[in-house]
Amino acid sequence: MEQFLGWESPSRPLGDAILDGIDFDIELGSSLHWDDLARYLKAYSQPGGRLVYLSAAPQCPFPDSFVGNAPNTGLFDYVWVQFYKSHPCQYSDGNINNLINSWNQWTTSINARSVFTGLQVASMAAGSRYIPTNVLTSQILPVIKGSPKYGGVMLWSKYFDDRTGYSSFIKGSV
Repeated sequence: MEQFLGWESPSRPLGDAILDGIDFDIELGSSLHWDDLARYLKAYSQPGGRLVYLSAAPQCPFPDSFVGNAPNTGLFDYVWVQFYKSHPCQYSDGNINNLINSWNQWTTSINARSVFTGLQVASMAAGSRYIPTNVLTSQILPVIKGSPKYGGVMLWSKYFDDRTGYSSFIKGSV
C-alpha cells in the first residue's frame, strides 16, 4: 500500500509524483469545514522534515463565499486571489480602484504568508476583465508590491499564455 498524505491506496494514480500539498480552489458548495480540512492536512507536516503545503484560490470578493474562513487559519502558505470572474473587485475599463481596494482587504484581513494576484492572460481565458500588460506593470504592480504579503502573480491559463506571451511581458515587473 502506498501512502498519500497519510491515506493508503493500492495504486499510484499520479505515477511517481510525490504529493506535497493541496490547493483549495473551491468554487461551489458550502463554506463549512474547509478550515477543519486545512488543520487535518497541515498536521501531516513534520517539523524539520517533510512539509505539506496548503494554498487557496478564492474569488476576490471578501470573504470568499465558498472557501470561507480557511485562509485565515494561518495554515496556508499561499493564497492566489482570483481578480477575474467577479465584477465588484476586478479591473474595469481603466479603473484599478476596485482591484486595489480588494487587494488591500485581502492582505490586511487574512493570516496567510503570501498573497498572489490572480489574473487572466487573455480576455477569452476566463471570460471577464482582462488587464492589459501595460496597466498591470505601470499602475497595479507598483501599488500592490508594497504589501509585505505580496507573493507575486498567478496567471490563468498556461494555454492562453502560450498564445499571448502575457507572462513574458510582465516578468521583469513582477
